Amino acid sequence: MQSRHDRADKITIGIIDYGMGNSGSVANALSYLGIGWVVSSEPKLLRGLDGYIMPGVGAFGAAMKNLMDYGLVSLLKEEILQKKRPYLGICLGMQVLCNESFEHGHHRGLGWINARVVEIPGKSGIKIPHVGWDDAVVRGEPHMFKGLSPRATFYFDHSFYVDCFEREIVASTTTYGIEFSSSIQKGHIWGTQFHPEKSQRSGLKLLRNFTNFVSEKKRGRS
Repeated sequence: MQSRHDRADKITIGIIDYGMGNSGSVANALSYLGIGWVVSSEPKLLRGLDGYIMPGVGAFGAAMKNLMDYGLVSLLKEEILQKKRPYLGICLGMQVLCNESFEHGHHRGLGWINARVVEIPGKSGIKIPHVGWDDAVVRGEPHMFKGLSPRATFYFDHSFYVDCFEREIVASTTTYGIEFSSSIQKGHIWGTQFHPEKSQRSGLKLLRNFTNFVSEKKRGRS
């Protein structure tokens, strides 16, 4: 476990470490924002924190297996679904929210949003994976994009995308060969296909919006 804690009146974010990538980059971004955090794969160390971020790169099937093996699925259901702690899933951390994925076979997800994970179709001139900077076209006025441009630019790195059937929760779309859901906001459950921790000023603003949201929810419980 790694941790950084600020004063007792500040929030602490649990960064879910399930062996799938870039938890260090998220921790560095939170440190820059002055936010306390805990990085761990142990449910007992993550339980009862103020909010949660699940980053991730890699394969959906392996991610779900690790979440189950580490006992993190039960923890997430308790903290996110029952206690309504704010959650931000990044890239693979957003995809695991879906009902199912067709990445290298068929795999069941957490089923928190009515969506599936499918491959970006290969087209002439479209390179797979989708890597680099691209626009997220904001839909409506979601909290996560407060203070950001309606066409904010973020960093992407993925070959599969979330095909979301709950159109009302789609916070932004991005076009890369096809138009896909590049972020979702379903109450206290947020997700981004892009990587805010690698997206410089826009990404830090989105992370600040999330941590402000966590703070608001914490004050509401006190």
